[in-house]
Amino acid sequence: MALQQAVKGEQCLSVGLMGGTFDPIHLGHLVTAEEVRIQYGLDQVVFVPSGQPPHKDGRQVSHQEHRYLMTVLATISNPYFTVSRVEIDQQPGTATYTIDTVRYFHQYFGSKCQLFFITGADAILEILTWKDYRELLSICSFIAATRPGYCLNRLEETIGESCLDTLSAIHVVEIPAVAISSTLIRERLAEDKPIKYLTTEAVAQYIVKNGLYRPQGGEV
Repeated sequence: MALQQAVKGEQCLSVGLMGGTFDPIHLGHLVTAEEVRIQYGLDQVVFVPSGQPPHKDGRQVSHQEHRYLMTVLATISNPYFTVSRVEIDQQPGTATYTIDTVRYFHQYFGSKCQLFFITGADAILEILTWKDYRELLSICSFIAATRPGYCLNRLEETIGESCLDTLSAIHVVEIPAVAISSTLIRERLAEDKPIKYLTTEAVAQYIVKNGLYRPQGGEV
């Protein structure tokens, strides 16, 4: 599905932006995006694979084209999902920041479009360290996805003490039964363990075909 732009004179779009390394994308990402889309009545969710994420400097990230193609394969069957190359097409070696991505979509869709940035509860705890976070929160609402039983008291403790008005731009959504992570998938593959039902079959086969995360051979 191509990006759907807001049209002057028509009802404003509500768009979710789901950023991440997607190394690899998994069912937890897809369940989260769909649940947020339904709960907030979003017109579309745009997945934005990162280029060179500044917070991942300590780990080697898979090539951006692999991560982009896996994201396309995982989302192609959902007509409300699309994938953007805005970050991965930036100059190689250049760090990508959320504020730059949100500015891009704010301009692309128009100021009347309501933007929601979907991220994990753990990531949202570090939002005060993000580049230009005050501007970010003024042009985009945040949705922190968490699993049932995950304590978010730290959100108010960490953010509320420093910036009380920040909390009004952050919404928390519980996503049932999501304990899958990209780290878990990479670790299982490195240990030659199967990843069936942790990601889509198309992504699993792409990983095997391209020899990602594990020695050659073996089932997924």
